[in-house]
Amino acid sequence: MTPDQMLKYVEDLYSLTGVGDWDKAADMLTDDFFVTEADGLPFEGVYRGKNALHQLFTKVMGMMDVAGLDVVEHCPGKDHVVTILSFRFADPALAPAHLCEVFRFRDGKVCEIRPYYFDPATVVAACNAKKALA
Repeated sequence: MTPDQMLKYVEDLYSLTGVGDWDKAADMLTDDFFVTEADGLPFEGVYRGKNALHQLFTKVMGMMDVAGLDVVEHCPGKDHVVTILSFRFADPALAPAHLCEVFRFRDGKVCEIRPYYFDPATVVAACNAKKALA
């Protein structure tokens, strides 16, 4: 895939997940797709398979009140796209969570997503804030 094709692919994947079109999103992933969330995050672990993105999204959004997802930029590489973004939380007192997500491609589909959080404490604080309301 060309860099422009990969950029469009990632933008389309964000759009589909944003509106909850999980069937179309799953079609954009390889059969052995996986997402790795770092140790120490409330949703740490490796999520595998074509439905892993949906499972992770549901889990993350159930643990914290994300009011918005702000994409700063997509940066293509040889077989990947890095997206710089942040989560804004419903509680304006909470600092946003800044992160990058690496989308790795194989055979024209996304085979891996690896998020890197600048400060995991912002995510932990957002999860704790939602837990306190429950």
